[in-house]
Amino acid sequence: MTEQSAWVRITQENPDHSTTYIQRWRDLAAQGMDVVGEARLVDAMLARGSRVLDAGCGEGRIGGHLASVGHEVVGVDVDPVLIAAAERDRPRARWLVGDLAELDLPGRGISEPFDVIVCAGNVMTFLAPSTRRPVLRRMRAHVRDDGRAAIGFGAGRDYPFDEFLADAGDAGWAPDLLLSTWDLRPFTPESDFLVAVLRPA
Repeated sequence: MTEQSAWVRITQENPDHSTTYIQRWRDLAAQGMDVVGEARLVDAMLARGSRVLDAGCGEGRIGGHLASVGHEVVGVDVDPVLIAAAERDRPRARWLVGDLAELDLPGRGISEPFDVIVCAGNVMTFLAPSTRRPVLRRMRAHVRDDGRAAIGFGAGRDYPFDEFLADAGDAGWAPDLLLSTWDLRPFTPESDFLVAVLRPA
């Protein structure tokens, strides 16, 4: 049995957590805040009309933006409340409820691999530790051999960056580019955030 993620535990303990999270992003967007910076980086990596997997898509802010600029997007998240909001607010993409540690999109009729996988919003740090490598392996299984993944999360969340990079290597990934922000600032040993652009090893 797959170990339960921290996100699932949080939503079980607080049934309002997901709706509060959705409203937070709506409020930030309404205030004019930039809520799609991650999507712009991913868009810059791709030819128009590329296939994108938004892994841990939440309420769809990243995948929804990428779909709106012409990419073919599939978003997967374990939280059905977030997926329902994505379906309602961003209908251009396809949204699926699913556990990333058990990701099998061919088994759900989506057989073509993806050009890029985006995994933002600290998704990796919400995963149960025992599922981190399996998730990275599942991502690798869903990307083209010449594809890439863009994975970002912050420090201080019980997943050191060097441990993540070692896990990624064991799962079949190699680093292409390491950044400290989604707006292309270089990664340094002092960085408190990592955006890892990975390629299949």
